[in-house]
Amino acid sequence: MTFHCKNYDIENDQYNKLKGECVPARKGCVLEGRMAVSEELEEKIRKINEETARQGKNS
Repeated sequence: MTFHCKNYDIENDQYNKLKGECVPARKGCVLEGRMAVSEELEEKIRKINEETARQGKNS
């Protein structure tokens, strides 16, 4: 499967909508809930969400 994301900045390797790493199917991604992800990717998404939540509490 291939797709083009209008929110992905190729030059900076960054997801512009969330100002961070591009991880397919994470919250905010157009693919969220539309594809099956591996356990490894699920774990990566969980860690990113936890880090984001921690940063939000410290702001």
